[in-house]
Amino acid sequence: MADKVLIYSRFPKTLMKRIGDRFDLLDAAGKKPAEAFSADELKDVRALITAGGQSLKGDVMDSLPNLGAIICYGTGYDGVDFKAASERKIVVANSPGANAASVADLALTLMLAVTRRILPADQYLREGGWSSAKPSPLMSPLPGNPGRKIGVYGMGEIGRKIAARVAAFETEVAYYSRSKHDVPYEYMSSLAALVEWCDVLMIAVRAGPDTQHIIDADMLKKLGPSGYVVNISRGSVIDQQALLAALTDKTIAGAGLDVFEKEPHAPDALTALPNVVLTPHIGGHTLDSHLGMQDCVIANLAAFYAGKPLPYPVHA
Repeated sequence: MADKVLIYSRFPKTLMKRIGDRFDLLDAAGKKPAEAFSADELKDVRALITAGGQSLKGDVMDSLPNLGAIICYGTGYDGVDFKAASERKIVVANSPGANAASVADLALTLMLAVTRRILPADQYLREGGWSSAKPSPLMSPLPGNPGRKIGVYGMGEIGRKIAARVAAFETEVAYYSRSKHDVPYEYMSSLAALVEWCDVLMIAVRAGPDTQHIIDADMLKKLGPSGYVVNISRGSVIDQQALLAALTDKTIAGAGLDVFEKEPHAPDALTALPNVVLTPHIGGHTLDSHLGMQDCVIANLAAFYAGKPLPYPVHA
């Protein structure tokens, strides 16, 4: 049987070129496999590549009768129905840590941009406010980083890199995760305790049913009017309507967001706010990160087709 691989999610062709040099790719271009290809074309597909956040349920797996491996391009795998995969004896793998540095870099970028009001400052200069000495409340001085309390929610590869980076800014760092880790940061007994303690909440937790809307209106109240939230995890972790309300009524000071409940995120009330910085899910979108993720995908596929254990399996 040929090493035929289905591209389940919508990926730019440039990202698939290296993988296509090794395997016979069928690109569904974001459609369900049965809508893009005939049953005869799909019967030889033994592996697929997906973006981990995209929903991948049993009905899709059933359209691929010989599917044996689901390979996630990136760290996330929250869109995969693991129960359905297990029932069908389908293994799941990802690209752990391949994009951790670039995602952590963006988290810091968002934090600095929102706490230093970089976007309003840029607009103030471009519109002539600085040259004309036009008064602006958005240009009033704000607290700097030394002594700022940074709470990191999630201490995986990305969380560790975020913590190391913010510590270099002379901040205090604490964290909360499902278990303690051997890291030089204070461990908080609960997420609520972390949120009440910190000035900036960095969300780096892995998304799942247990974290759905875990940052809700009550949590945002605990963060307080001088607090900021930065999310580079998944949009599902924050109740977006509660966040919009908190940003609008100044329950919190601001937010930096790379992920949203619905993606792609169209312009709406959230995008009109001056106290939020938004990016289009580009945390892992650097050349070195993509090379790392492609390396992991290729290694997983090569091992699968050689009948060997996958080097980066996921056990949810």
